[in-house]
Amino acid sequence: MDALSSTFLSTLSQHPQSLLSPNNNNYYYSPTLKVFSVRIEERPQTTTTITKPQEKSTPSPPKPTPKREPIPSRKPIEPSFPSFIFNAFDDFVNTFIDPPRKSSVDPRYVLSNNFAPVDELPPTECEVVEGSLPSCLDGAYIRNGPNPQYLPRGPYHLFDGDGMLHSIKISQGKATFCSRFVKTYKYKIENDAGSPIIPNVFSGFNGLTASAARGTLTAARAIAGQFNPVNGIGLANTSLALFGGKLFALGESDLPYEVKIAPDGDIITLGRHDFNGKLFMSMTAHPKIDPETNEAFAFRYGPMPPFLSYFRVDPNGIKTPDVPIFSMTRPSFLHDFAITKKYAIFSDIQIGMNPIELLTGGSPVGTDSGKIPRIGVIPRYAKDESEMRWFDVPGFNIVHAINAWDEDGGDTIVLIAPNILSVEHTLERMDMIHASVEKVKINLKTGMVRRHPISTRNLDFGVINPAYVGKKNKYVYAAIGDPMPKVIGIAKLDVSVAEVDRRDCIVACRIFGEDCFGGEPFFVPKNPSIDEDDGYVVSYVHNEKTGESKFLVMDATSPNLDIVAHVKLPRRVPYGFHGLFVRENDLIKL
Repeated sequence: MDALSSTFLSTLSQHPQSLLSPNNNNYYYSPTLKVFSVRIEERPQTTTTITKPQEKSTPSPPKPTPKREPIPSRKPIEPSFPSFIFNAFDDFVNTFIDPPRKSSVDPRYVLSNNFAPVDELPPTECEVVEGSLPSCLDGAYIRNGPNPQYLPRGPYHLFDGDGMLHSIKISQGKATFCSRFVKTYKYKIENDAGSPIIPNVFSGFNGLTASAARGTLTAARAIAGQFNPVNGIGLANTSLALFGGKLFALGESDLPYEVKIAPDGDIITLGRHDFNGKLFMSMTAHPKIDPETNEAFAFRYGPMPPFLSYFRVDPNGIKTPDVPIFSMTRPSFLHDFAITKKYAIFSDIQIGMNPIELLTGGSPVGTDSGKIPRIGVIPRYAKDESEMRWFDVPGFNIVHAINAWDEDGGDTIVLIAPNILSVEHTLERMDMIHASVEKVKINLKTGMVRRHPISTRNLDFGVINPAYVGKKNKYVYAAIGDPMPKVIGIAKLDVSVAEVDRRDCIVACRIFGEDCFGGEPFFVPKNPSIDEDDGYVVSYVHNEKTGESKFLVMDATSPNLDIVAHVKLPRRVPYGFHGLFVRENDLIKL
């Protein structure tokens, strides 16, 4: 880090609220130009830029003045004496013990461009600038993602931000957009305190010294009564799921948070949900909902045995007892899984807890290149792990699963998932990740495992028609990374075409255009739908050149995924993670 940047970050650490708000018009960093821009509230039309002097400078052409987002008004909070001491120690740790040395945890890089946070936005009407919104989209598309409430003064990983939901509610061809934080316990206590309290999990514990310092500080804050860890420290920043008659915002480090969409399009957090005391500690952000039985299948994982526990939730929202999986003998990074009509399928990959790395100054979560990845299969209604079977699948590292189904009367399992070919870069250099979608077949009688790629393009965040979860599907819609985590377009795959000649199965594609990037697509079937792909693909897309964001509706059946409707959003939507579409009749029931 150069001296100028260090001086600037030091200023931010001392006066974070006087200079910054979570708004892209107030904070922007370009890692290419090494430029910070700060917009001062008293002079809204002036941008002060701090940069290294250059010997020659060429005047840049005038740019149109972007529409100014409202600067959030927030009354400064005077910290208590204990808070003052704790914050000073936190600043010391961030400055001298563990400053952000890597770009993967440097907020100047991680929060650049459209990864920068935004403030909340109340329900705001949108303009449909192209086409029209189909009636089957009456409901709400909601996308989750990280959006730090306070701009970090120390290390920060993309996964560390507070959860923010961006919802577009559609009714009779009109759209209303809204952005709200998930009001988690962590969000509320830090909002009341006026500063961060709970450390970042992914970036705050790199190395033994930093871990000891931040661990001690966190314990001191808890003893002083600043927070109660029993109430959870999660972010609810990853995804959403609708099951048991409730809509949840999810993050795998905590319990689900129940939310609802109000009739005017506002997003309301109802609270942390433990299924009447039956769910402990955490739950996956990727439960699987069987569209025919309306059951939800889920799991949780952690650093202490049992490293994996499997459970389900019935259609009435009643959770079944956990099935602990002790045959998983080491803690593994289990972000997602799959179900068929008969089985639940887990992947034990090369990413996991790595205490040796912690002792040598690395992250406690790392890659073990000597570990052989495995796939675990258990009957989906199992009451214990006695029928759990593991199959070695060398080189198969998946973070997301697209779908799975049974064949040959249940003797064969088929799994569709993107395999990360450069797994060692998953957490630190996402721009170097390449994921190749593969089809894996496991013969449960012989134990034989066969696999082959069905597309070599860099694809992830694959989705299907929700009516086909757990049963054989033909079509997949996936995000095209170039590189990840930025998404340049959407590809449609026909997973059946590669059975014989093993050719690439991409059958349709849409590229968003120059300087335009999106995120995970979501498939919304027509109501009623005739064919599996009879519906629409929706996604938020951002133009980094103009600073504008839009909501796109695309024809899922057309060879170019033709645009059916383009909705101009009232302000930019930062890049995020996973989304969900909820129909109007389901919104009313919440």
